[in-house]
Amino acid sequence: MARILILDDVPDAVRLMARLLKENGHTVFPFTDEEPALDFISENPVDLAILDIKLKKMSGIDVLARIKQIAPAIRTLVLTGYPTVETARESVRLGAGEFCVKPIDNAELEEKVSRLLTAD
Repeated sequence: MARILILDDVPDAVRLMARLLKENGHTVFPFTDEEPALDFISENPVDLAILDIKLKKMSGIDVLARIKQIAPAIRTLVLTGYPTVETARESVRLGAGEFCVKPIDNAELEEKVSRLLTAD
């Protein structure tokens, strides 16, 4: 299965997503802070990064841009509770494979993750 990094500033959101993804056989690397997550990606292989837009120090868009510089092949799923056309457009421009509005239910998360991991 896949190696998935989750970055969200809300610990409960990270725990819920991590639990679901682990139940589906994935190896999950949970983070609530941007810099440790970016350091991890710099030093470890990751298949998919799930990023919240609203973080502590940086925006998820900034983190997405840095991830694409560090490891362009990492597939990304961007989550936000504050959707705007600009955020969606910028996420896609930077290479996000999926853009989802919170709250995301388990079935939708599983579907999006599966789609990203099986995309060519």
